[in-house]
Amino acid sequence: MEKESRDPHFWDDPERGAEVKKRLSALNEQVSVIESLKSEIMEIGELLSLDLDQKMEEEIDDKLNQLKKRVEKNEKLIYLSGKWDEKDAIMEIHSGAGGRDSEDWVAMLRRMYFKYCENKGYTVKTVDVSYGEAGGPEGRVGIKHISFKVSGKYAYGHLKNESGVHRLVRISPFSEKDLRHTSFAKVEVLPRFNLEDSEVNLKKEDLKVDTYRASGPGGQHVNRRETAVRVTHLPTGITVSCQSERSQGKNKSEAMTVLKSKLFEIKEKKRREKLKGVRDDSSASWGNQIRNYVLHPYKLVKDTRTDVETSDPEAVLDGKLEEFIEAEIKLNRND
Repeated sequence: MEKESRDPHFWDDPERGAEVKKRLSALNEQVSVIESLKSEIMEIGELLSLDLDQKMEEEIDDKLNQLKKRVEKNEKLIYLSGKWDEKDAIMEIHSGAGGRDSEDWVAMLRRMYFKYCENKGYTVKTVDVSYGEAGGPEGRVGIKHISFKVSGKYAYGHLKNESGVHRLVRISPFSEKDLRHTSFAKVEVLPRFNLEDSEVNLKKEDLKVDTYRASGPGGQHVNRRETAVRVTHLPTGITVSCQSERSQGKNKSEAMTVLKSKLFEIKEKKRREKLKGVRDDSSASWGNQIRNYVLHPYKLVKDTRTDVETSDPEAVLDGKLEEFIEAEIKLNRND
């Protein structure tokens, strides 16, 4: 890539040039980290070959502890080596079995992921949202479906394994008799492709584009102009909407990027199914969950894939997902 970037005609294709430069910068950063760690290890090795007094031994112990922390921090680079791990992500959450409680569960998951992304320094922007009924306790308004994009380094790599069904058990805030209720929501995570990316080609004749007015909670109109856009991919029937931008053109562009990501995921899913000979049609209901969040009669969050668990669900729902996400990254690392 460095050789390619020195070619006099490198910038004849600006999009290709920008992509190579971005990838080259990321690789150089990784190499720099590795070289720095190697240098520190060699330095400590040389010190250990000397006759040391107690003070020097304590200083080396301190250096080793700091080095261990740096290695652990950068260890994830080994696992985040998937082809699309560096990309931004598109996350979607859909309410499943459980009615109004499940719509409230989607709102709780949205907050959890927004908090996690905030802690990681990622930028989050809602693309489309469909609200549930208004009038819940404390004015709570649930969410039937939400789509949002997450921008930041390795956003997709960190979040991709959150895809699946999430199950909540609690005393329902919507039950007059304080009954225990089980709710389900399905999370989907896709790598975000730009319109220029060549992974999937969108043909104009395959698309149907509609415009409508964006609305807020309870169906209230938040825009008098028809700036929201709905794009339907006719061959597959996939529909994508966007109402976050002020202009129709920007909403259409964002809807097209989400559609492109969805079509790519279908393509990849078919490839994986062909390799494994299996089909995944899991719905947001009992028995398909990847993670259980129990608030009553006891407190526990447990991942069914890694067996990572904690008795502090409040912290998890406040965005403290690192332990779960890192375990999933290591379990599903690219060989």
